Amino acid sequence: MELENIVANTVYLKAREGGSDSNKGKSKKWRKILQFPHISQCLDIKTKIDVGYDYVVDQQPIGKLLFRQFCERNRPEYHKYNSFLDAVERYEVGLDETRVALAAEVFGRYLKAEDGAAVTDVVSASVVDDASSLLEGGSKDIFGECVRCVKSFLAGTPFAEFERSMYFHRYLQWKWLEAQPVTQNTFRMYRVLGKGGFGEVCACQVRATGKMYACKKLEKKRIKKRKGEAMVLIEKQILQRINSRFVVNLAYAYETKDALCLVLTIMNGGDLKFHIYNMCGAETGLGLERARFYAAQVACGLEHLHKMGIVYRDCKPENILLDDAGHVRISDLGLAVDVPEGGSVRGRVGTVGYMAPEVIDNERYTFSPDWFSFGCLVYEMIEGRAPFRARKEKVKREEVDRRVKHEQEKYSSKFSECARALCTALLAKSSGARLGGVGRRGALHVKAHRFFTRLNWARLEAGLLEAPFVPDPHAVYAKDVLDIEQFSTVKGVNLDAADDTFYGKFNTGSVSIPWQSEMIETGCFTELNVFARGDDGKESRTTDLQLVPVVSVQEEETGCFMFARRTLCPQKKIPPRLRPVPVPEHLMQNVQTQAQANS
Repeated sequence: MELENIVANTVYLKAREGGSDSNKGKSKKWRKILQFPHISQCLDIKTKIDVGYDYVVDQQPIGKLLFRQFCERNRPEYHKYNSFLDAVERYEVGLDETRVALAAEVFGRYLKAEDGAAVTDVVSASVVDDASSLLEGGSKDIFGECVRCVKSFLAGTPFAEFERSMYFHRYLQWKWLEAQPVTQNTFRMYRVLGKGGFGEVCACQVRATGKMYACKKLEKKRIKKRKGEAMVLIEKQILQRINSRFVVNLAYAYETKDALCLVLTIMNGGDLKFHIYNMCGAETGLGLERARFYAAQVACGLEHLHKMGIVYRDCKPENILLDDAGHVRISDLGLAVDVPEGGSVRGRVGTVGYMAPEVIDNERYTFSPDWFSFGCLVYEMIEGRAPFRARKEKVKREEVDRRVKHEQEKYSSKFSECARALCTALLAKSSGARLGGVGRRGALHVKAHRFFTRLNWARLEAGLLEAPFVPDPHAVYAKDVLDIEQFSTVKGVNLDAADDTFYGKFNTGSVSIPWQSEMIETGCFTELNVFARGDDGKESRTTDLQLVPVVSVQEEETGCFMFARRTLCPQKKIPPRLRPVPVPEHLMQNVQTQAQANS
């Protein structure tokens, strides 16, 4: 039994080490799996997706890189505008003590100078004057309007030229790869990490790239038996909309014969419940600094969800997970639900001891329950026990609910005055009096609390702050394989054709932003995104990017030499994805126009 656990952990850790190397975890056939199709097979994608600047450049990681390559290599006169945007981004995440100097440097180089690096040709004098006034006043949002002016310019003629270039066509090839079907053969499966409500959670690895993920398997029969179709689909749809470094992100969704699978960000560092009770203990808790860091990141995660109109409803230590670097993310959105604009929801759902009084009383609410649960989390990280029930205390649910509604939590010497004030404000019995309130922007008030005074939120949100604790890369922060209780076989449930409609809504393959980020992080983008070189030394179209009229294939001649030709001199077959298909005349004209402009 012990040997089985050792083997499972060894294989899993070896895969993790390989996943951190851009080549070790990749399948030997990865280049074939990620081989670009001929561009003629990708042109219809343009009619199915958003091809505006705001989406392609601002939201798509690969789109942004290709637009930058186009500007830098083909239109150097546009490169300065991207350099300005990068400089502003560096300023926004700069250290507090250097922000004033950084702002002056950005202003002097791009908005005051009269040389070729200045962007004042697209930023009006009045906007520059406003930025100058903000600079003198020490404001944090100095360049917001300047950035909007520059992006408005880039979204015009520069982006239109990009659309007609080979760089945009390469973007369409990446989108074609992104849209390919995802199956269980896309991944290698490793040890079980835990269990959810409908099935196991396993570590897995993408064969083509070597990137590690967590695969949450939802057994089809178990879903049907518990009538959980709506709950499962809501969780998947919510996860698909989220892109935050503080919430576990969905990368793939697919189905097998027996299960629906969600492939999510893997968090190798374990959950906060494990760290509070197994690594630290109730005597010490996590300590104020560590609790402050995790609380800030969870607050950012809740802020992201609330801005999107989502109430989480299950904030507790075991749902807050650590990654390899010691940063935390919110996980398990099975109870999350959309709150209608201007409306509210009702539902007595959550975990006993973490549910707000308004949830226990089954009243209507918006986002206030999340801030109460967040208060419970902060309290537990500092104290080493939950505010309304000790760990493993044998007490009825009704008693815990009574304590939540009527008893005041007790504070020990582990709490600083600021920490106590924060928890007291978050654990207010009345939702109206609670810190964070009921609106979508409640996180702003939480982040402004004096408990977080010394925190640089911009650097935290950019992932630039070092975590106070980094998990051991050679440790497995999960129960032994044999200690994870296995699910029993579901009996008396049959799947039929009517279930296929539901499975079709679930089985959507890759999620765009995580997939593109994976291609970049694992080095696949750099290795595959190559172009040919023209006689002038400039980048030019590779064979798969050449749009040429397709010549109709003549009928194969017959005769006495056909046997010898086929047997002795066989022609190499062209794979289907590399075969050119007829290209509409207007698209050919666009390419010719761009080629003439480049020359």
